[in-house]
Amino acid sequence: MSLSVVFVGFFAMLGLLLLGMPIAVSMALIGVIGGVMVFGMPFVDSIGSVVWSVHNEAILTAIPLFIMLGELLLRSGIADKMYLAMAAWLGRLPGGLLHTNIGSCALFAATSGSSVATAATIGTVALPSLNERQYSMRQSLGSLAAGGTLGILIPPSVNMLIYGSLTSNSIGKLFMAGLIPGILLSLSFMVYIGISNMGRGGKREEVITLREKLRMSRFLIPPAVVFGIVMGSIYMGIATATESAALGVMTALFFSWRAGRLNMKFLQESFIQTARITGMILLIITAAFVLNLTISLTGVVDELTDWVTSFGLSTTGLLLVLILFYLALGMFMDVLSMQVLTIPITYPIVTALGVDPIWYGVFVVLMCELALITPPVGMNLFVVQSVRKDGGNIQDVMWGVLPFMLIMMLFTLSLMAFPEIALWLPNMMS
Repeated sequence: MSLSVVFVGFFAMLGLLLLGMPIAVSMALIGVIGGVMVFGMPFVDSIGSVVWSVHNEAILTAIPLFIMLGELLLRSGIADKMYLAMAAWLGRLPGGLLHTNIGSCALFAATSGSSVATAATIGTVALPSLNERQYSMRQSLGSLAAGGTLGILIPPSVNMLIYGSLTSNSIGKLFMAGLIPGILLSLSFMVYIGISNMGRGGKREEVITLREKLRMSRFLIPPAVVFGIVMGSIYMGIATATESAALGVMTALFFSWRAGRLNMKFLQESFIQTARITGMILLIITAAFVLNLTISLTGVVDELTDWVTSFGLSTTGLLLVLILFYLALGMFMDVLSMQVLTIPITYPIVTALGVDPIWYGVFVVLMCELALITPPVGMNLFVVQSVRKDGGNIQDVMWGVLPFMLIMMLFTLSLMAFPEIALWLPNMMS
């Protein structure tokens, strides 16, 4: 199959997406048409075994469990109290509650694994207080949208699970690889907020006594315990990603019971939403594997690898090109679509040039984070805009995230220069 046909297929898929066709239908359609064009009807017979093998992967069981974990914490009211506790400790920094936005997003991301859930939950809790205290609307919305992106980097992360499933890499190592970059990126956001709010115009919250801070800290215990159990069991090698997710769900159920929220309605809403999200993700993954079957059988990846290497690009040069590529895609596509569409193509190329597959997982997730806040259709832009009640223009969110986008770009370049930022912790695992 010539490369021209490959590019025609790729842009045809993008065209279908822009016309509103669901990503799963678009990928499956292009995969089936391409396979039938090359191999005829016998290709259709092989799809059944691929779909069966995909849904029998044990690692995919972790996806509904981590989604369930996020739903339980979201509906139990833990996030509301967590925000108050973070505000008590961070409110006196230059920027006040803006630091609380980032800190709360980072802590909630460490338990929910979803950027949309993180941005929506913390945004709903934070915006009334931010409006009441007359914080800059652009900085408020920008910090919430950018903080929400931490949900797919700080483990546990559903997007890391999907990357590991598509590339057959260790989920535990991917989770560990995202931990230090996630913490450093959170601190980078907070440093920017602190510097930009120094002086008279900067906001600070009222002084709170140490005793009150310690009293409020009890609200940080549930998310910290859930995170410690999930990541500790993986790091020490005593549980797989799926088993650690199950432990996290049981812990979240306990804290929901302690909060007095555990009843049939609570469970029903959590189960239904988990089933909806899981069904969507698994349908997209199935379509991605159908497309991968066509790609692998036609030898497209080998041809693309040879074509890319013929340009004589260095590894750094290729990664810089990929940054521009993902930035462009992020203007029109959601994160999950980007992942399943590009990873099967880019992964063999970058690994052939010697890029560490675990490091590349962190790189791809960072690019997906950028996509979440890249105008005009970054998902988190609309999520944060939807929870504000003043009827303001979405341009406030778009202008507010620009400094955070620049920080993420610089952080990505730092990660390229110092790959051990992501690889040190996985290499220390049991």
